[in-house]
Amino acid sequence: MNLQKASDKTDRNKLDDLQTTNTNTKSESETNSLEWVSPVYSSSVNININKAKAIENRCVSLNNNAPEIDFYKIIRTQILQKTNTNKRNLIMVTSTNPGEGKTITAINLAITFAKEFKNTVLLVDCDLKQQKIHQYLGLPGEKGISDYILNNIPVDKLIIWPGIEKLSLISGGSIIKDSAELINSPKMKFIINEMKNRYDNRYIFFDVPPILKVADAVAFAPLVDSILLVVQAGKTDINDIKKAIDLIPKEKFLGFVFNRNRLDNKIYRPSHK
Repeated sequence: MNLQKASDKTDRNKLDDLQTTNTNTKSESETNSLEWVSPVYSSSVNININKAKAIENRCVSLNNNAPEIDFYKIIRTQILQKTNTNKRNLIMVTSTNPGEGKTITAINLAITFAKEFKNTVLLVDCDLKQQKIHQYLGLPGEKGISDYILNNIPVDKLIIWPGIEKLSLISGGSIIKDSAELINSPKMKFIINEMKNRYDNRYIFFDVPPILKVADAVAFAPLVDSILLVVQAGKTDINDIKKAIDLIPKEKFLGFVFNRNRLDNKIYRPSHK
């Protein structure tokens, strides 16, 4: 796969524990098409992101004038082409080693997907040893996915709506020492299956630890449909890439996000190859 470069008018009486979407059919005299209506997030915690801080932290998809946006859109388009027909909507974002940009890539892709006409997006921080998505976005992170598994906190109490249309997220909570065991737990498998099947036209992005650092990514791979591997230009060793690829189920591998590649030494542009 060769991808180019790269982050209220619904029925308020019918909201469940996560989020809901609705379509209204216009009369035949108006149109025969369906009108997309954005979801209402009344069950989620509404906390607006610190946009200035997020952009400073390279969440470039929040800046409509950022030159990187078109590259994330190209990635979005090609991922949609690969996953739309068979509902491969659970996407794991990992890297070979720490510091290669996987979390920033997951955030920017989630925001870019949320801007697409009919998709809603849930971004889940499953780097249970160091949850950082909320930090990059300038949000509190008192609770995360581990609190659902360990403390039976209802999922709707974990989900944050950050003030971005069609995007919600889960990030924060306790640091988990035995995170691979938590990932393999029946409750984790159950909630991910719920995320996958509860709504049509929703993509779920999981930020997962580096595949060569801990066992978490290998444990998480069977739970998702698709996997993106972030590598950093000028940093990631080719031998580490080969080792990581050997650990990824071939049928789930979408490709690489080539991060911090510079064209003409001018701009930061993540790429997907």
